[in-house]
Amino acid sequence: MKFEITTLDGAEAGSVEVNDAIFGLEPRADLLQRCVRWQLAKRQAGTHSVKTRGEIARTTKKMYKQKGTGNARHGAATAPQFRGGAPAHGPQVRSHAHDLPKKVRALALRHALSAKAKAASLVIVDDVRLEEAKTKALKDRFGKLGWSNALIIGGSEVDENFGRAARNLPSIDVLPVQGINVYDILRRDKLVLTRAAVDALEARFK
Repeated sequence: MKFEITTLDGAEAGSVEVNDAIFGLEPRADLLQRCVRWQLAKRQAGTHSVKTRGEIARTTKKMYKQKGTGNARHGAATAPQFRGGAPAHGPQVRSHAHDLPKKVRALALRHALSAKAKAASLVIVDDVRLEEAKTKALKDRFGKLGWSNALIIGGSEVDENFGRAARNLPSIDVLPVQGINVYDILRRDKLVLTRAAVDALEARFK
């Protein structure tokens, strides 16, 4: 599969042949869904918690005698049906993470890249470097290129000036190639890869 390479100024910078085993697969929605679910579950804090009946500061004395009152046989005011009582089956601190095989995660990443390529939402640029960290100037460049909602993947390190200029732009994410992931790819309309990122991805899946 062949892609044209552009620059941040919109000029042509040659072309590159990419591996069909990475960018030319038929996307599978089930793999993408499994990986996104795994990512979102893994990052949940799981710190939500409520007090149980044993943790509520309230007397456990029997409210009234067992028989003869005509009322239900309640044992303590900490029961869930009373105001101030413990919630029934409330959340407790736990981990939401679940396992997903490494091979499935790698395959899902290739399918996410292929999905962007198939939808013509994949752009390859020569490099992402700026002489000055000016957000307004970078926004104007993105406007000319049509990148209003994009994930930009640089090489092993993102240019400092480019990262600073882009971080104040809404709907624009910038990551080094090590941080590429299925969720961030799918949540943005455009995927922008540098030539170094393409080389790194092909070496990773070789």
